[in-house]
Amino acid sequence: VVLACNNYEVIDLGVMVPAERILEEARKQRADVIGLSGLITPSLEEMAHVAGEMEREGFDIPLLIGGATTSRLHTAVKIAPAYHAPVVHVKDASRSVPVLNQLLSPNTRRKFLDELETGYRQLRESYSTSRKNNLYISLAEARANKLKTDWDHVQIIPPARPGIHVFRDFPLEEIEPFISWMFFFIVWQIRGKFPELLDDPVHGKEARKLYADALTLLDRIKMEKLLRANAVVGLYPANSVGDDIEVYRDESRSEILAVFRNLRNQEQKKPGVPNLCLADFIAPRSSQQIDYIGAFAVTAGIGTDQLAEEFRKKNDDYSAIMVKALADRLAEAFTELIHAKVRRELWGYASNENLSLDDLLMERYIGIRPAHGYPACPDHSEKQTLFTLLEAEKNARITLTENFSMVPAASVSGLIFAHPFSQYFFVDKIGRDQVEDYALRKNVNPETIEKWLASNLNYR
Repeated sequence: VVLACNNYEVIDLGVMVPAERILEEARKQRADVIGLSGLITPSLEEMAHVAGEMEREGFDIPLLIGGATTSRLHTAVKIAPAYHAPVVHVKDASRSVPVLNQLLSPNTRRKFLDELETGYRQLRESYSTSRKNNLYISLAEARANKLKTDWDHVQIIPPARPGIHVFRDFPLEEIEPFISWMFFFIVWQIRGKFPELLDDPVHGKEARKLYADALTLLDRIKMEKLLRANAVVGLYPANSVGDDIEVYRDESRSEILAVFRNLRNQEQKKPGVPNLCLADFIAPRSSQQIDYIGAFAVTAGIGTDQLAEEFRKKNDDYSAIMVKALADRLAEAFTELIHAKVRRELWGYASNENLSLDDLLMERYIGIRPAHGYPACPDHSEKQTLFTLLEAEKNARITLTENFSMVPAASVSGLIFAHPFSQYFFVDKIGRDQVEDYALRKNVNPETIEKWLASNLNYR
């Protein structure tokens, strides 16, 4: 949208497009530039593949890299070396126009590319130095340094209402109070605390207009039921076995419904600091304690694409973007609401909790809800186990693509832990020993794991 509004012709090939088709279309359309956007970690490997194919097939046009999962560092270290022509990381859509203007202008191109290469070289040197300074331990050592919990003295609270809970067509009026408007404004490149942002001397006027437009559209969405919100939550008996978490049908633990495979941090830690894994927050089967885990899949995006397309047909790109921004915020808000409902009612391990929205957003509650693809559990493919367990397609109308992106895009899924000392952490870089061990547990070859976890490897 931003490029088209600045007189650039953009040919959108859609999502999950093979490298061969991208290059074929680029030749056919005589493109001046190719742009790739990636939302999830596996996209990073695919981008490097596209860059390598462009090199192999003799392309000489710039390659732009963008999207939530990308970074300037990864572009400099992993993608740019695969292709001799310019590879430019574009932080967000608003910067795409100045980048292209400089790239395509004979007057500014050389200076821009010199500065780009200097910056990339410095990033690569810094990255190389940091890798030498970062110390990693073996998987066996990391497991020996796991979080130690005296499970005999931990109060494990069984769910008040175990099993599957389905919420269909959940009222958006009940979700709206949980919206974090601060993150809504970040989509529009306006940063600041809400509601103080509305009176900001620089951005206040623009923020007030955006907020008013958002509320007007949200009122229409609620009144005409243009977007629908669904959720499914499951609460189950569970135990950890090594770094994995077994989920059982009932407390007899005689039938395993699912096994979540987890990764462990392998950085060398200071004395007394554990190498964490999500399995550490669930009582081990060997402890004889029955523990519990929650799983959820939430969406507020049903109808988003259709509504956005209606606006686009009327050449109203602003409203099309607004719809998607609101759907994303509603999905996050619905997740916050569902998690609170789990803690206070369905599981009930924090039945007396009374937190404000600010407290909720600051995560001042007991427990965590890590999402697959994020630092504590970076493997997106584990979503398949989650979706099968919850029957998410049937119960919430959420599906997975072959690369494990959720459809609708305004969806959130993950696990729920009640351990009083559970915390978010970074798995970060893992060694070849853990890759091989993890591949064995998932019954896939190590090369597949290396592809899915390319940005998490501590080796090349």
